[in-house]
This record gives sequence, structure tokens and C-alpha cells, in this order.
Amino acid sequence: MKSVKIYYKDDINKLTRKRSGEKKIGESVKCSINNWEKDLKKSNCEFVIIGIPEDIGVRANYGRAGASSAFIPALDSFLSQQDNLFLNAENIFVLGEIHVEDLIKKAEHLEQKTKQNIDELRKIVSEIDLRVSHVISKIIKFKKTPIIIGGGHNNAFGNIKGSFEGLSQQINVINCDAHLDFRPLEGRHSGNGFSYAFENKYLKKYAALSIHEQYNNSEALSQFLKMPQQLFYNTYESIFIREELTFNSAIKQTINFVKESACGVELDLDSITNVPSSAKTSSGISALQARKYVYQCAKQLKVIYLHIAEGAPVLSHIKADNKTGKLIAYLISDFIKGREKN
Repeated sequence: MKSVKIYYKDDINKLTRKRSGEKKIGESVKCSINNWEKDLKKSNCEFVIIGIPEDIGVRANYGRAGASSAFIPALDSFLSQQDNLFLNAENIFVLGEIHVEDLIKKAEHLEQKTKQNIDELRKIVSEIDLRVSHVISKIIKFKKTPIIIGGGHNNAFGNIKGSFEGLSQQINVINCDAHLDFRPLEGRHSGNGFSYAFENKYLKKYAALSIHEQYNNSEALSQFLKMPQQLFYNTYESIFIREELTFNSAIKQTINFVKESACGVELDLDSITNVPSSAKTSSGISALQARKYVYQCAKQLKVIYLHIAEGAPVLSHIKADNKTGKLIAYLISDFIKGREKN
């Protein structure tokens, strides 16, 4: 089974908006010529961009579809940024996307109306997990840093499992999200990637930044209270409503909780005000605060990967709106710049 849909130079050129007298990032990034594993292994690039254009995990969690639509707008915006002294584009390898077209076709007729359909969607998510973890483990074994864009937050599990397999050790994870995504082990979906990773002992310590107090169930919250040495969160309300700590202090809390070991960085775009996503919020952090979070994680942690999840530009009420893609492009750039300062 093919695991990756490779983006070749022609694909990258089509997504790069070139302009006479200027050089864009898409003109300098590296890509595969033939065999992605061989090409990536011999590449000197540190960063590998890969997309997961699926929303099956969101649908399996009774959410709104749309998370499959983020990768192309994000890549278009990123590749069309200026190539200049602030970022080394030649250190970036654009791999392509996880091959999921067959699974999307398999899931397209499964509406969320029956438990049988939900169960079938959750089985398909497990198939996605295998493909994601396989590719992520390969990238990490090649001593590269994956930058994973798109898909539901179910893909956190594949990222963590792949990191565990690539490093042969447990990892820590930091996550900026309105939700803990620590729902019961009831079949795989976008709401239980971290609980499954923790249960399978791929995940050592997990810190969640700025969760929304009334949008997390008691069972998930109780798990964190029972295991304070391994699980940690702070809340949006404690930061912005009660003002018990600043956002910068909250970032510092979560970073300090996971910083002693190799760490994955997760960002769910439903944590940001008015960003189109499966669970769009009208009261979240700002785009600027999300950028600071990503930059500080990259700068201070032993980062294994970055995953930006749940963006759904197709759900924007404005036709042809590329604000989501542009935001993700900013976040990718901030992450790379932070890593270069690490």
C-alpha cells in the first residue's frame, strides 16, 4: 500500500505564486525526485512538510467535516512567501501528503446517523493511524523534524506512535487546544488521540494549554487530577477571565512540565478565535498568541514534530477566504525560526 502521495517539483511550482524580481520559498525548498525514502534520507534538510488531508476522525467524533481542506491553502501560502534572510528555505523538504484517498472514498457514504456508521468510521481512523505512524517514524529515523499540517486531531495518535517508533522511546507532548482530547477508549476518533497514546505507553507526559473549562468532560478532567505527575492542564478562563496568570506564564507552565524529554508540539486551530475549524470558537486565543506559543515551544523544547490540526477553510463563510492558509504559513515559519534559535 502506498503511504505517501509525493509532491514533485512540478506540484510545488503550481502552488508557488512567482513574481519577477523576487524569489519565493517554493523556488528554494527541496522535494523528492523518485523514491521519497531514499531522497529524504540523503537530504540535508532538517524540516519535512507533510499534509494529512482527511476529516474522517472528526466525523467519527460527531464533528463537522472540513479538516481535509487545510493543507493545500496552507502550502500555497507558505511556498508563496518571500525567500529572504529571515528563513532558510533550502533547509525545508516538501514531502507531500499521507495517502488517504482510498480511505476517504471508503468513508464518504457513512453518515453520522447510526452507531454502526460511527463504528465503521472509527475503524477507518485506525487505518489512518497506521499510515501516519509509518511515515512519521521514517522521517524521525532519518533525523528530520516533521511539520504535519491538516486532518483531524485524531492524527496526534499517529504522530506520537510514529515518534515512539522512530526514537524507540516514549515522548512528551504539549498541546494548545480548547479540548483535552482525552475521551474514553471507545474506538478511534479526533477526541481521543492522546488518551489512546497514553494507554499504549507511547506518551509519557502530556500538557494542555488554555483548555476551555465547560468544553471538557468530567471523566477526562478526573484523569488529570489522578495523575498530576504525568498529566497537566491550565485553562483559558484562569488566564483570560479570572486573570490568575498571564498567557506567557501559562506557556511557561506547560513547557516546564514537558521540557526534560523529547516533545511533540500540537496546535488545534479551534483554540484560536474565529478560525474555521470543526469546533470553531468565538472566544479563544489570538493568532498572535498562537504564533508565540509555537515559537516558544520550538525555541525551548527538544522538539520532535509540529502538528497543526483541525483547520477547515472550507467552512469559512467568506468564499475563497485564504486567511486560514495564511495563518498556518505564519505558524510554520515561526516554528522553523524558533528551532533555529534553539
